[in-house]
Amino acid sequence: MPEGILCNRKPINTKEDLHALLNDKSGKQYYQEMKELNVDQEALWATIQKSLKSRLKTWLEICAHCGLCSDACFLYLANNKDPKQVPSYKIQSTLGEIVRRKGRVDNEFMRMVMDTAWSKCTCCNRCGQYCPFGIDMGVMFGYLRGLCFSQGFVPWEMKIGSGMHRVYRAQMDVTTEDWVDTCQWMAEEYGEDWPGLEIPIDKENADIIYTVNAREPKHYPEDIGEAAILFHLAGEDWTVPSVGWEETSLAMFAGDWEGCKMQVESVYDAMERLKPRRMVVTECGHAYRATVVEGPYWTGRKSGQPPVETLHYVEWVAEVLRTGKLKIDPAKKIKEPVTLQDSCNYIRNAGLANFTREIMSHIAEDFREMKPNREHNFCCGGGGGFNGIGCYRTERNIGLKVKRDQILATGAKLVISPCHNCWDAIRDLEEIYKIGIRWSFLKPLLIEMAIVPEHLKPQEEAEEA
Repeated sequence: MPEGILCNRKPINTKEDLHALLNDKSGKQYYQEMKELNVDQEALWATIQKSLKSRLKTWLEICAHCGLCSDACFLYLANNKDPKQVPSYKIQSTLGEIVRRKGRVDNEFMRMVMDTAWSKCTCCNRCGQYCPFGIDMGVMFGYLRGLCFSQGFVPWEMKIGSGMHRVYRAQMDVTTEDWVDTCQWMAEEYGEDWPGLEIPIDKENADIIYTVNAREPKHYPEDIGEAAILFHLAGEDWTVPSVGWEETSLAMFAGDWEGCKMQVESVYDAMERLKPRRMVVTECGHAYRATVVEGPYWTGRKSGQPPVETLHYVEWVAEVLRTGKLKIDPAKKIKEPVTLQDSCNYIRNAGLANFTREIMSHIAEDFREMKPNREHNFCCGGGGGFNGIGCYRTERNIGLKVKRDQILATGAKLVISPCHNCWDAIRDLEEIYKIGIRWSFLKPLLIEMAIVPEHLKPQEEAEEA
């Protein structure tokens, strides 16, 4: 079968095609069609010849099979040091083999490649830190996912995610109207308790433009309300865009590079349109990576930078605590043992570890580091799309064991996780392994601890005072 009705080489660009895929519960028809999907070998080889540049070619050729990347991989450790989980083996047996065969691979091989690319690597890039030649397996697996996407061998959920970005410019079906309505709803909901609270929409020349993860308006609207409260307490001049508000990129997880470019351009257009001084990204790791680290290159920006200065949420929090724009009540600091999850995408790949430690020095009395930590910390086990792919749930749950053991070793019962994927993975970890922990974003903790000026206090508190 050249191409199926649902499983094919065509990206999802219409609501009709997207809904057809969504209606195929758990991808039953999709995966059945995939078993018969032909590999366009000529197109695959042509893509490789055009896009496999000298850096990736060199990395494939110079790997010494020394094994130093092995213990760096949490999936290798979680799977009892299975040799087939060694990062160098995983890339050489997939991408390396496709290149050696000049694209002459069959359906069965490509399905194996898909399984490897999405269930045996989260593109966390930890292994690259330990390679003596500086080979970055995360970049190579990202490239491999792109090859798989071009041939239609991509997990059902990732094909849907890519389609969501192409159709809605968001990882979920949240329209502009949905987004604006949610912001207005949260402003009204929280405004009853916080005098003067607003969520400004499309305000030009603000100091901050705030962008989010689509899961917030879809499933966690309180996160937007909490962000508004903290901007309010800090006295920030801020806004959200009505269009271009979504920072995340499931297209990046899917290997849909054209979809990545389309998504990032929508955010950059909002920056150009509203002309803020800088942007703050919500508590999400891959959103920051997609829009700030990778985005400039997808969109061809020669500066390698977004249109305006961009901060991850932890940078903004550290700044307002450092400058005193937000003050913590010492009596309300976290007293119990607490640990911190370092997100691969803004810690290892963007170097923001010092900001998170600065925050912890303000809010916790008994902060306990995981070991290893900072840029050496292990992936939570849910990155790279791993959290959301149903057919790989068993593999994902096994991968969570490394993070489970890291948390247990700290003795902490509260895990602060300023990243959506990490938050999800740690939540699932507790549901599966029941180790007795709680987990939280920064926002609700900060609101609980912040000193509120008299004129900003909730009405009842002000009256009591």
